[in-house]
Amino acid sequence: MTIDCCIAAAAETSSTRRRQANRLVQQVEALALASVDEPLHVSALCHVIGVSERTLRKAFHRVYGVPPCRHLRMLRLSSARRALLSADGTIAKVTEIAMSFGFAELGRFSVEYKKAFGESPSQTLYRTLHTRSLPRDIGAIGVRGDPRLEA
Repeated sequence: MTIDCCIAAAAETSSTRRRQANRLVQQVEALALASVDEPLHVSALCHVIGVSERTLRKAFHRVYGVPPCRHLRMLRLSSARRALLSADGTIAKVTEIAMSFGFAELGRFSVEYKKAFGESPSQTLYRTLHTRSLPRDIGAIGVRGDPRLEA
């Protein structure tokens, strides 16, 4: 066997492993997002998918370079952010949104959220609700005659 054959075989094996890792990661992501209201348990996901935790960790490191729990938590944080950003003015509370995405420890949720997005979840919600309450046709600052803008 020549060196070129060895390199080609190694590249093919690497490509196959990458595809398998991508498929496994996609399955786990879909499963984790299908039941966002429940806490994440990597061992339970592994059991459902039928792989070991080590195999799952390797797949996530190959695809994203991070452990599965960190990546899946970020997916849920991003989903919670989308929910906060799309709050429609009904009585939406940060607590309800966090709990609906499986975050039972609200303090930890708030800290992780702020670290990821640079603002607290309540700031996101407040900004979203107040941005929507302003009329869309007014300019930036200094529109006279609008009592909503004058203090």
